[in-house]
Amino acid sequence: MRLTVINGPNLNLLAAREPELYGRATLGEIESLVQAEAIRLGVQLEWFQSNDEGALVDLIQALPGRADGLILNAAAYTHTSLALRDALLAVRVPFVEVHLSNVFAREKARRRSMMADLAIGVIAGFGPHSYLLALRALHARLANV
Repeated sequence: MRLTVINGPNLNLLAAREPELYGRATLGEIESLVQAEAIRLGVQLEWFQSNDEGALVDLIQALPGRADGLILNAAAYTHTSLALRDALLAVRVPFVEVHLSNVFAREKARRRSMMADLAIGVIAGFGPHSYLLALRALHARLANV
């Protein structure tokens, strides 16, 4: 099974950016944690991060034939990007939406996702473990476990 993780804007600043909200783990540390679990599950995992909306659209458009599923933390683009939503609709790759913080307990603008209704599910508020939960859930769904 091949899965892709796509991370949106400012996630490259984890550990330095609002650690009281997002935690002290860097994106690289989260990637290592998730990669170790992927190996345990027998999953090939590709990991990407970009601050550029167009680059994220390009990554999503490249998924068919490359990935069986997607873990997506679109970060701030979650709440604003019709372009990402349209790309997800076009490729029809099953995905889980992930957030480190509980976006539903934050500012009103962050409580709305442009993609949640297209996702298999949404996992939010568990810090780095949100990614692990998403990996396990997506793997189980795709493997029919």
